[in-house]
This record gives sequence, C-alpha cells and structure tokens, in this order.
Amino acid sequence: MTVDLNSDLGEGFGGWSLGDDEALLSVVTSANVACGFHAGDPTIMRRTCETAAARGVAIGAQVSYRDLAGFGRRFIDVPPETLTDEIVYQIGALDAFARIAGARVSYVKPHGALYNAIVHHEAQAAAVVAAVRAYDPRLPVLGLPGSQWLRQAGQAGLTTVTECFADRAYTPKGTLVPRSEPGAVLHDPGEVAARCLRMARGEPITAIDGTPLPVQARSICVHGDSPGAVAMARRVRQVLTENGVELAPFIGKEA
Repeated sequence: MTVDLNSDLGEGFGGWSLGDDEALLSVVTSANVACGFHAGDPTIMRRTCETAAARGVAIGAQVSYRDLAGFGRRFIDVPPETLTDEIVYQIGALDAFARIAGARVSYVKPHGALYNAIVHHEAQAAAVVAAVRAYDPRLPVLGLPGSQWLRQAGQAGLTTVTECFADRAYTPKGTLVPRSEPGAVLHDPGEVAARCLRMARGEPITAIDGTPLPVQARSICVHGDSPGAVAMARRVRQVLTENGVELAPFIGKEA
C-alpha cells in the first residue's frame, strides 16, 4: 500500500504566522501552498517552495477565493469567468516561486469555502476546471470523492486524485461536517492515526452519526493549523509506516 500525506502550508501573511511549516515539511509528502488569496505572501511562498523542493516534497497550488480577512472560509458568489482568471493567477504566482526553487507546481487543490462549494456548485467547479486546463492540463487535481469538482475534471481529461481528511468528521454522505458544528475537528492523535490507517487500507470509518462510512483515497490531508498539528502528523506517519503503508507523493498516479 502507498498513500500520500498532504498538508496546507505557507498560510502566514506578513508578520503573522500560522502552523509550523518547517516541521511539517519533514513529515508530509505533498504541500498545499497558499497562493496569496486566503493566506500567504511572496516571501512566504518563496520560502515554502524552497524548503519543500529541498526535501523532495511535492508542491501543490492551494487556490481559494480572494478572502484574506476570512481566511478563504466564506463562500463568495464569484462570476465563473472571474473565478477562472483568479485561479490561473494563483497557480502562476506559486509556479514562479516553485521554478525558482528548482521544482514546479505539480497539482492543484482548492481551499476552504471554495473546496466545499465545488462539491456541489456546478458553475464554480467548471470555472476551476477551466483554469487548470488553461494553465496546464497535465496538472492533477485533488479533491473530495464524488464531488462535482472531480467529476467535471475527469470529464475534461484532467487526472483526478481523491483525498480524505485525518482530523475532520464526516457526514453519512461522505462530506465534511462544517467547522461550526460540534465534533467537526478531531484532536486525539491516537484516534486520528488509527483512523488514517483504516482509510489507507480502504476500511470504513465512523461518520458523525455513528454509521460506518467507506472512504477510499490516494491522499490523506493532515491539517497544519490546529493545536498539536505537528505531533498529530508525526503520529499518523509513524502508525502508517509501522503497518506497512509506504508514504509517497501521488504525482503520476490516478485515484
């Protein structure tokens, strides 16, 4: 078994920092780097790309709504043409810093409210697909199984990669429980690591209502902005490797 570990990184801005990118880049195999719209600035983007490239971590563009004040966690009814342009802009900005570091952007993952919206929002999902196709149709895209985003991306000829979340609760329908609801985020490293092992093996996990939920994904997201994130990510990596799961970027592998 082989699985990718991804994490949202580079999410500071100016003198404000969030998470321990340095430590997480020694744990994960793929880095979803903020592109300046929900977080990140040119210096942070450059530094994150340099560290990721030096450690052999794949660099992904974590694109979002233009929403620094809300950290990209508020839905914005952006016209599809505008959204396409803004996604191209973000990928291109990060790709410039990745190339300076001797690497390149090798996949695209939406962030926050955009990620959740394009599970069902057909027009916005199409806009993001159009942006990736316009920039580089060889780029894989990362997202939630069963989403409009991945369905339309696959129909457009893009490589789709499904992901699951280490520390987020799921509804019985396989979508993420909103952060505003109790129990949406899991905090126990042992529980999270055991859950990740089940997901890596394709075994059911428990949904928020207690029902079994099958989750199959090529990549597991370990969040970097929650308390104890580094310890949790290290525990997840330890448990997976001790149980025979190889950790490697998903690049070049379809879901």
